[in-house]
Amino acid sequence: MTTARAWWRQLPLFMSKPKSPWGGGGDDGGDANEGAAPGDDGAGPRNPWAQPPGGARGRGPRPIALDDLLRRARSGGGGGGNGGGFRFPGSGGGRAIWSIGTGLVLLAWIVLTSFHTIGTQEIGVVTYFGRYSGTLAPGIRMTLPAPIASVQRVNVTGIQTFAFPDPSDSKPNLVLTGDGNLVDLGYSVQWNISDPQKYAFELDNPDDAVKATAETAIRAIVANSTLDDVLGAGKLSIQTQVAEAMQKILTDYQSGIHIVSVALNNAAAPSQVSDAFKNVTAAQNERQSNLTQARGYALQVVNKAQGAAAAFNGYYAQYKLAPEATRRRMYYETMEVILPKTDKTIVEPRGLAPLLPLGGKKLVDPAPKAPAAGGQ
Repeated sequence: MTTARAWWRQLPLFMSKPKSPWGGGGDDGGDANEGAAPGDDGAGPRNPWAQPPGGARGRGPRPIALDDLLRRARSGGGGGGNGGGFRFPGSGGGRAIWSIGTGLVLLAWIVLTSFHTIGTQEIGVVTYFGRYSGTLAPGIRMTLPAPIASVQRVNVTGIQTFAFPDPSDSKPNLVLTGDGNLVDLGYSVQWNISDPQKYAFELDNPDDAVKATAETAIRAIVANSTLDDVLGAGKLSIQTQVAEAMQKILTDYQSGIHIVSVALNNAAAPSQVSDAFKNVTAAQNERQSNLTQARGYALQVVNKAQGAAAAFNGYYAQYKLAPEATRRRMYYETMEVILPKTDKTIVEPRGLAPLLPLGGKKLVDPAPKAPAAGGQ
């Protein structure tokens, strides 16, 4: 259509001949003496502004490139009347450029909004005009362009962690215990997404929902626990109860969130009474240490008594089988225990025999020495 329009515009140019204001000039096939004065030999123009005779116009200087460009633009086409060449935006060529640009923009918009790259840990939630349509598996997927279809990427395998209170917040997080004490409690929650559809549509702000649920569950569980449980051995039980309470609340809200774990990272007394609580904690630790030592000693005594009773039962069983032999053996074993601890003197039946220091001690000579001669 553009080519035909340009050719039609140049049709009068092909059908007309240029004429000078004085009637002279012409094309290459015209009369060289047309419009010349009588007697003129046709060797040149009759005035400086007339065109040269015959084919002299073809031998003159050609228009410069800018003039040629402007002439083509005004005529609406290029040389030869074929509709090609440069065109200003107001001509048919300008409309073609605008059409091509619009097509390129439309193509880019379709490509950018129709193809979606879903990560290996993600699921794409697809909506058509805001209504849920389905999910996209990991990979490069295609949908209708926006705003007809939209895709929300949801990380379903990654675990997210929230810490309460915020580490940058210096204010204590005071929680009331069941026995009327205040405890500064810090904890963290780990969770992931179990249902992308519910996660995307049921809650306005899932992160804030998890935080509010954790605060509610923590205060409810700690309110039924004692301070010793929160600071001591009851932490594990409290963590389990908080995780179960949070999961129940989030399930009732159809949130599509799964609670992985809850951890009590910091449990301490308020700063105003921290010294007194430290003394109480030290006394409790000492009490626990004493109880452990007492239980160990009691176990040791019981084990020793049980061993002696088992040995006596063994002796009694042997005594019933051979009373005389068992009695003599027990006598010898008893003497072996007693005699090494005492001083001993062995006396022969026929008189005093040489003394034997069996106990390792030096024996005293029983016979007194005679006084020296001449002594008083």
